[in-house]
Amino acid sequence: MNMNKKISLAEASIVLSLIILSISIGVIGLKLSPNITILFAISVSILYVIIKRLPMSLINDGIVSGLKPGIIPIFIFLLVGALISVWIQAGIIPTLMVVGFKIISVKWFVPSVFLVCAIVGSAVGSAFTVMSTIGIAFFGIGATIGLNPALVVGAIVSGSVFGDKMSPLSESTNLASAIAGADLFKHIKHLMWSTVPAFFVSLILFAVLGMSNSNADLSEIDTVVNVLEANFSISAWAVVPILLMLICAWKKIPAIITILFNVIVGIVMILIQSPSVSIASIATMVEKGFVSETGNQEIDLLLSRGGIDSMMPTVSLIILTLSLGGILMKTGLISIVIESLVKRLSSTWQLIVITLFSSIGVNIFIGEQFLSVILPGNAFKDAYKERNIDPVVLSRTLEDGGTVINYLIPWGIAGSFVASTFGVPTLTYLPFVFFSLLSPIFSILSAITGIGVLYTEDVKKI
Repeated sequence: MNMNKKISLAEASIVLSLIILSISIGVIGLKLSPNITILFAISVSILYVIIKRLPMSLINDGIVSGLKPGIIPIFIFLLVGALISVWIQAGIIPTLMVVGFKIISVKWFVPSVFLVCAIVGSAVGSAFTVMSTIGIAFFGIGATIGLNPALVVGAIVSGSVFGDKMSPLSESTNLASAIAGADLFKHIKHLMWSTVPAFFVSLILFAVLGMSNSNADLSEIDTVVNVLEANFSISAWAVVPILLMLICAWKKIPAIITILFNVIVGIVMILIQSPSVSIASIATMVEKGFVSETGNQEIDLLLSRGGIDSMMPTVSLIILTLSLGGILMKTGLISIVIESLVKRLSSTWQLIVITLFSSIGVNIFIGEQFLSVILPGNAFKDAYKERNIDPVVLSRTLEDGGTVINYLIPWGIAGSFVASTFGVPTLTYLPFVFFSLLSPIFSILSAITGIGVLYTEDVKKI
């Protein structure tokens, strides 16, 4: 049964507007938990199904189909929670912090964080991996020297997302090129039209803001280093798990296997460093998270984190968000809006801009990074072919509006992951994720000016 025949564009627009309005008022206006606002939005969508007298099976089917793409990310998040706690107890993250204190200038700390995360992200191809490993260490350093936590998180996320976007190992990059039917490396090369300007403007902004926030009290650094060295195993062996992760990425080993392998390596390091540590205590740490007991309140607050349980709030939000997205897809509310947009487009730049905002819209309504690429990609692919626009234009647009924006959505998978990993609310760090904010802007400028808009060989550039 085709649901779209029973739903008008006006109805779909009203329901979707009501949903986004309720979420916005709840999260931004009333400061409610995203879980509560998404649950209310689900109630609105169910009420619509009842009023419209659509089959009630759409609810269950929508939830099941919505959750399907989130199963792997949920499992990865649980493993990341375990990895964080293990890497702290094994001394890997404390070692990175100590090294960082000794080699990174406070004046250039923020832009340095952005650059390092971008480089490592390009090598690893996973923003989540970068943020949950060296990102935690950078966050700790920034907190210790008194920098704005939201600014530091913004630099970490911006660099990680850039690396993820430009890496041939990235799942999202491969997905965008595959959906658009573009060659992977041609896609990455074409990303430069929006990515390079966004990168350099972001770097300048981080440098300026970093210097303006560089009047930090450095007297605490020696104290912090001494505390870390006295309570954790600080050694060159900490580089081993990091190298193993890079090797796994280079060999294109799946993320689940890579993270699980590094958790095991970290546990082995703990047992070697402290043979008296029991398996039961390690198991508790993996589940509940690492609890720092150095006696230094700031360090204990900073390094008491991780564990499978720490990811459960994120998991619950993912389940609710994807359930909402699945219901909206099954009822046809989203697809009918996208299809109507395609029919109304009259120029190339309008098509590109609408594609961009459709990806952003899917991020807002569904909160899933991959679906923000898949749904608009499939909906607009034929329109690009009809206008003889090179597939790389579509793939780049999907990345600029889909991949990078999910980190800015409080109820999105990536946004909720960042918030739970660093303990900084999404709306607090959002203004500082310059790369994600600038990428769509430069994509729109490219569309309007025609710079970077390629056509197939049988059509002249216009």
